[in-house]
Amino acid sequence: MTSKTIACPQCRASVSPTASTCPQCGVQLALAAVLAGQSITPSRTELEKTRISPEVLVPRLGDYLIEKGFLTLADLEKALIYQKEKQAGGETILIGQVLQELGFISREELDQAVTEQIVKLQTALQKTNQDLESRVKERTAELEYAMSRLAELDPLKANFLANISHELRTPLTHLRGYIQLLADEQLGPLTPSQSNALEVMQKSESKLGNLIDDLIQFSILERSNLSLQLHKVDLLAIFKEIIPAIKAKCRENDLHCKVGIHRETPPVRADAEKLTWALQHLIDNAVKFTPDGGEVSISARVQDGEVRLSVRDTGIGIPKHRLEEIFEPFHQLDSSATRRYGGTGLGLALVQNIVEAHGSEIKVKSKEGEGTYFAFSLPIFSEE
Repeated sequence: MTSKTIACPQCRASVSPTASTCPQCGVQLALAAVLAGQSITPSRTELEKTRISPEVLVPRLGDYLIEKGFLTLADLEKALIYQKEKQAGGETILIGQVLQELGFISREELDQAVTEQIVKLQTALQKTNQDLESRVKERTAELEYAMSRLAELDPLKANFLANISHELRTPLTHLRGYIQLLADEQLGPLTPSQSNALEVMQKSESKLGNLIDDLIQFSILERSNLSLQLHKVDLLAIFKEIIPAIKAKCRENDLHCKVGIHRETPPVRADAEKLTWALQHLIDNAVKFTPDGGEVSISARVQDGEVRLSVRDTGIGIPKHRLEEIFEPFHQLDSSATRRYGGTGLGLALVQNIVEAHGSEIKVKSKEGEGTYFAFSLPIFSEE
């Protein structure tokens, strides 16, 4: 934990990144950090003000010659008619050449006019470039300031996640203990109705505990790099550990459960604890989004010198154009207040982090109304 102080987003007083409120103005630092981060983004109106418009127009040659007194309007009109006749005959001729052929202007006068136009054009370009460079410098300075401000705000938001997660876990531990005492009838006998009510409470407590664990895991990943303890991992052992719970959840939801793994499946190089967590979450996700009567399957098979782990369901599926969104932290495809499926929106973000930390990539395929398929590969363990 760093002891370096940062500025309060509200009053700019020095505060510790680990503080929850500012001692000077009393503002909730996490909320202030979010609001300050939003205010840093330049508005569309401000960006439009930076667009370069053609402020200097160089007059056309004919108009310029009239303005300088080298040519009359009547002579210019005659020259333009003559030029069109030449072009109609397939000859390409410039207005300056026409004016010389018709004797309306001398070569010296033409060269002088063209030179003056070029000088004006160069001056205009230089002025435009200077304005552009100045605006680029201004925007660069603004962006650098915005990046430094966002770097200040990130510790406040990450610390808020960690603090609130642990503060939620403490009272939950007390609830869990007393619910278990009641369920074990250590505080007295229960009626059938009371037993049923306690069973519902236990399920809700377990679900809440999982959500808090997700928050804690995510806050850890936000505050530091994900470290792995890579060892020889027996996938059969992991499957034996998680399959009973998977089948129980499937039975509760009237789902079919399929498991595909051979006894000869080789061990992989992985972090057993984090790999188990990732697989469990993918399966829980599949169960949650699969209607009654559907199917959830998990498999492990050797493919291209690696072991391919996959979880498939026949659930509601994901729209193709929204597949990338499912890995965004705190994001739910159905974000309405009355959404059917709960959750923090952290699980798949954590799964992706764990898989990528193993040097792999999680693949997802889905079709609305037909189901979703997640898969990733791990290297086969080698003693070398």
